Amino acid sequence: MNNLSPDTDTDTDTDTDTDTDTDKAFLRQAIRLAVTSVHNGGGPFGAVIVINGEVVASAGNQVTLNCDPTAHAEVEAIRMAARALGDPHLPDATLYASCEPCPMCLAAAHWAHIPRIVFAAPQETANQAGFADGNIAEQLYGQTHPVRPQRLGLCQIDVEDPAAPFTAWHLKHDRQAY
Repeated sequence: MNNLSPDTDTDTDTDTDTDTDTDKAFLRQAIRLAVTSVHNGGGPFGAVIVINGEVVASAGNQVTLNCDPTAHAEVEAIRMAARALGDPHLPDATLYASCEPCPMCLAAAHWAHIPRIVFAAPQETANQAGFADGNIAEQLYGQTHPVRPQRLGLCQIDVEDPAAPFTAWHLKHDRQAY
């Protein structure tokens, strides 16, 4: 396990506030990974997997770098965490994603038994940047979003500038299109 801790902005007294502050800190880390991914030639997505408050894996999108359409940040982080822990199931993990997971990433998280998935930017933000996976979701479930997101463990938390990775993507003129 990496001994990385999130950067928190405030100290609070209640468990709910602490959880929210911790969630926001890990989401900010995922967003920073996504921006770094863009600068390194990858896509504008980042993911962090946390167990018991410790980062066990983190990754940026590697699709274009590895010529692998499945190398999304969430899938890469799940692979890394499973290898590091020696177990394909991560029932004590939380997946923090810079953006709402696509259908493939959501399915991978559930195959890994990750009970909680926290994300920053909604799918619509990715769509506006040219990452329109809504059509895939519509083909799979007849609509752009899962029917019962809470039952899937999906939770969006507002953080400052969740679209920063997509801004970096638009500003990068030598990016490889998807």
